[in-house]
Order: sequence, then C-alpha cells, then structure tokens
Amino acid sequence: MPFSPTDDAAGIDETSPIPLYHQIKLLILESIHAGAYPPGNRLPTEHELCERLGVSRTPVNRALAELADEGVIIRIRRRGTFVNPHWVPRRDTHEIRVVVSDPVTARQIASTDLEGATITVATVDYGDLRRTLARAVGEGRAPDVALIDEVWITDFAHAGFLTPLDDIDPDWIADEYRTDFVSAFVEDREYDGKIYAVPEEINVGGLWLSRDLMARAGSSAPPTTWDDLLALASTMQTLLPSGRHAFMAPGGYAAGETTTYTLSTVLASNGGAIIADGAVRLDSAAVVESLRLYRTFVESGVMSPDVVAADWLAAARALGSGRVGMSLGGTYEAEVIADAAGIPLQALWSRFLFVPFPGGPRGGVASVAGGMAYAVFRQSRDPRLAMHLIKRLATAEGLAARVHGRPLIPPRHSAMELAATESDLVAEAAKRFDRAEVRPAVPNYHLVSVQLQHMLEAVITGALRPAAAAERTAEVIAAITGLPVAHR
Repeated sequence: MPFSPTDDAAGIDETSPIPLYHQIKLLILESIHAGAYPPGNRLPTEHELCERLGVSRTPVNRALAELADEGVIIRIRRRGTFVNPHWVPRRDTHEIRVVVSDPVTARQIASTDLEGATITVATVDYGDLRRTLARAVGEGRAPDVALIDEVWITDFAHAGFLTPLDDIDPDWIADEYRTDFVSAFVEDREYDGKIYAVPEEINVGGLWLSRDLMARAGSSAPPTTWDDLLALASTMQTLLPSGRHAFMAPGGYAAGETTTYTLSTVLASNGGAIIADGAVRLDSAAVVESLRLYRTFVESGVMSPDVVAADWLAAARALGSGRVGMSLGGTYEAEVIADAAGIPLQALWSRFLFVPFPGGPRGGVASVAGGMAYAVFRQSRDPRLAMHLIKRLATAEGLAARVHGRPLIPPRHSAMELAATESDLVAEAAKRFDRAEVRPAVPNYHLVSVQLQHMLEAVITGALRPAAAAERTAEVIAAITGLPVAHR
C-alpha cells in the first residue's frame, strides 16, 4: 500500500519470512504505482524511510539499490533519489525520451517546444551514465536520445546501439554538420563513414591555477614547461599548511574517464599518444616520461598518492576550497571550482587561471578536447522526431545562447563567433582547437580506458615503475583492440 509521512510502518512485517528489504522494495513500488511518487518526483531519503518504516538502514539501502539496478529509480549524488520518468510505459505516441547527466541541460531540453511532442528528460549522474544506458538497451527500454560522452560514440555505434544520423537526415548532416561543426568531432568521430552523434558542447583539458598562490609564490605568468611547473609547485608547497599538497590530478580508477582524459592531456604535452596511426603507442619514451612526471609529483611531496582514491571532481573541489594551488583538469570543472570557492561563476576568472598543460621535453603546451554529444538510439520509437529535437538544440543561436553565464564552448564555428563576444573562455578556447588532441576512437574504448586508469594508479602508488606499467598496459590494450604495439 502507498505510504506517507503519517504511515510510519505501513506494510512492514518483521515476523514475515519475506526479507525486510524485499518488503520495502514492494512497498515503494506500490506507492509509485499508486501515484504517491509520480515519475520524476523525489523519494524520501534513506534516513526518512528508516524513520517512517521503523527499520535499519541496511534493508532500505538494499531495496533502493535493487530498484536502481532495475531502472525504477535514479539516484543522483547530492540531490537525492527520483522515480525514473522513463520506467513507466509510454502513453503518448509523440513522447521523446531523453537521458542527460547535467540538471541544467535537462531543464533546457525539457522546456524546448517541439511542436506538440512531449519531451521527458531523465537525469543520471555522469559516473553512472554509460552503465545505465547499456543496461537500458539490454532491457529494451533505451531512450530516444541521450547526451553521451563523445568518446563513447564509436563504442556504442560498434555495439549497434545507435542509429546513423546520415540515415535520418542526410541533408542536414551534409549541409550543416560537416561544414560548421569543429572538425575534431566530425572527422575523428565517424564510424564506418557514418555520423552517429552531434556534439552539444566542447571542453578542453589543461591546468587550473590559484592566482593568489601564484602571486605569493612570486610567479607572474603560468608555467609553460614541465620544469617550470615542478618549480612552481615546489614553491607553492612551502606556502601551504602541513598536510596539504600544491598539486592534484585525477589518478586512478576511482575518477573513471576523467583520469584517462587528463592523462591524455599530459601525454599530448610530451608528444605521446595512446593509439595513433593504427597502433598502440604507449610503449614509448614520451609516454614513460609522462608517467614519470606523475611519480615525480608524489616523490617531491607536492602531490599525495591518495589521489588514486579520489573521485573525478575531487581535484576541482580541492582547488576551489584552497586545499591545493593547482590541479590537472578541464574547463568542465569551472562551476565546481566556483562553488567550492563560494563565489559566483562570473568571479571565477579573477581568482583562478586556466591554461594549456605545460610542455614536456618532447612536446609543447597542449590541450585535449572532449565533450558530450546527442545520439539517437536504434530503439527510438520515432527517430525522425528525435533528430528534429537534436537539430532544434544544435542551432548556432541556441548553442551560443547556452554559453551565457556558463563555462561552455559551443561546437559550431558560427556559434563560437556569436559566443566569443561575451565569453573570454570561448574566445581563448577557440584559438586552441587547431592544436587540441582527442582521445582514441576505437571499439571497446571503455575497456581501454580502464586499463589506462589502472596503469596510472600503479605508477602513482609506486606499485609499478613507469616503463613496466607502460609496456604491460600496451600489451593488454593491443589484446583488447586487436592493434599491434609500436615499441618505442
């Protein structure tokens, strides 16, 4: 039966042979079916459920975990647990179901006028997004459209999850997408000669610095070489209280894809690559030197080896709160840094600086470009309507308008021109795209990425020497991809 704040132990029988967690799970399901918690609405917290039902946290946690695994609810860190709006059967034949990871983007999409169609948006944490979408496909309930990490495009297309957009609207792809969108996301993200996704924004990898700590360290300009970077970090370290570290970077499996993204930036700064020219390129002097840089940060005391256990936004939060003086990350962290610093986003650039990563002995200052992209799933009920929504969201004017007040870089040249007049971030980032690298577009990329995360973790903790870690990981990635290893 449905329960409410006045229904403290509704339906719970501790003497029943049915496990408590299963009783709680059924109670929540019945309440959702009865309309007590409509699609998209927030459920009570674990603590509230424990109090209402008079049970411990363990069965409540298991009940919610199983409901999340079954796609009934969506758990969003720091926001709560919500009824998945896509779990209930479709009632409107003109409903378009969309999955995104950003709440602001979700609200913007939900407010889009699509000429009589209903847009239902579900928000899933980025860290859970790939697994959630793969499970939905396997269960036959994939959304019509999802905003996915662009590095998953080849993965999803190879697995047969996505519909080629050329097949839905070849004229728009030829006349607008191939002519106006940033080339790295056109040429480098095709699969079998087809376009499978349209980027919604672009971010750039690089180095964040505290302007205040830079000034106290006597530095008037950001570092442009690894030697400069290490010298500045060492000076900053002397200015920080005991127990704090000058530098932080995503360093292992706990930070997921962000570890690979930022590692790619460091590799690019020394002329290194993961995969290039049809071969695995990890077993090279450029890559080994890059890995040794991470280990040098630890051995010199400017970075804690504990970064291997930090989540993907930990470095950004540490920088914003003043616990570190510089961090390896990307433009996508701007709002997190501002929030941690307790300042409005508009004030961010007066307190913090973002620059390309300094150049290594074999390279130069470098950035890696990434971003999220709209894709249409093969299970879509109406691919043409889904594509119509993407086109509405990807107009030059619409993409430029989204930049207003946010640290976003539009993926269309025409939108960049519109946005650059009011955004220094866009104006500066636009200059870097000719030099920005991208992560490799290969099937089973997610498996490649996991190996890179474990490689970096082993180096930072000292479990493996950089050369051994690079050699071993290159062989594993070659087995995953079927590509040869180019030894040094």
